Amino acid sequence: MENYFRSVNILKLVLKWKVHLAIILGITLILSVVFSGKHFISPRYKSFAIVYPSNVAPYSDESETEQMLQIMQSASIRDSVVKRFDLTVHYGVDTLNPLWRSTLYYEYGKNIKINKTPYEAVMIEVLDTDPVLARNIINGIIDAYNFKIRSLHNNKFEEVVAMYKRHLDRKKVKIDSIENRMLKLGVEYGLVPGYDEQSREVMRGVLKTGSSGVNSPEVNRLRRSLEEKGGEIVYLVSLLQADALVYSDYQKEYDIAQMNLDRQFSYVNLVTSPEIPDKKATPVRWIIVACSLLSVLLLSVLTIGILENTTLKRSFSKSSK
Repeated sequence: MENYFRSVNILKLVLKWKVHLAIILGITLILSVVFSGKHFISPRYKSFAIVYPSNVAPYSDESETEQMLQIMQSASIRDSVVKRFDLTVHYGVDTLNPLWRSTLYYEYGKNIKINKTPYEAVMIEVLDTDPVLARNIINGIIDAYNFKIRSLHNNKFEEVVAMYKRHLDRKKVKIDSIENRMLKLGVEYGLVPGYDEQSREVMRGVLKTGSSGVNSPEVNRLRRSLEEKGGEIVYLVSLLQADALVYSDYQKEYDIAQMNLDRQFSYVNLVTSPEIPDKKATPVRWIIVACSLLSVLLLSVLTIGILENTTLKRSFSKSSK
């Protein structure tokens, strides 16, 4: 019941001072409309994009989306975007101020938001007074992300390519050494890699089972060579075959690593492309006007209530005297 009477008193108070309140609210309306205009508050436009990671593998326990979010929010991406679009000048940051970097990063964080969506995507939102720049900054973040991932991958693939190149070089040196030794055995001892065939020909010559024109001195020389170096030539042939197979495997892996190093992948699946906004996002003038009117109305009623209460007290004091 007490609340009811209070409401009635407030209503009476408003009706009593309705003209004054109307004037105050009228002035407030005009001022709020004027001061919320573009001449006092620069309109800002919002562009956004929704992306998914692509052609990446997660690190540790991170998902691909969390990895993308972490990299897009990194200092290297931020500094790349700031430099590319000269945001220090665009945000009006005074570089002579010792705290200019903190101011710049505050403006960047206030105007550029990168968050994960409930569907494991990443949303990039940019607010800016220039609608074209808002769209371009999003594309710049995506470009910087692609460049960053490509650099990380290339660093790893360069290590893999260098590793296989070292293996190939070492194996090539060993194969060349075996071939040189076999060549020396061929020149000095007349031995060739076809050891089995050579042995059969020598046996025919020794047993004289071949044709009548057997070159006995040559057969004897070759027999001595086989006795002295036959085991070595067999060992070298088997070693060469084994090393050639390993070399071939290394070459295949090296070619794959080179292919990975040369690839130019995109690491972003663009679900929603950024667009140039044609409607401002802030300020919302009707909210500013409504809040201003409500605040002034409450303050005015409170002030009138205090004045009325003071007047009643003075009147009561005079009558009591």
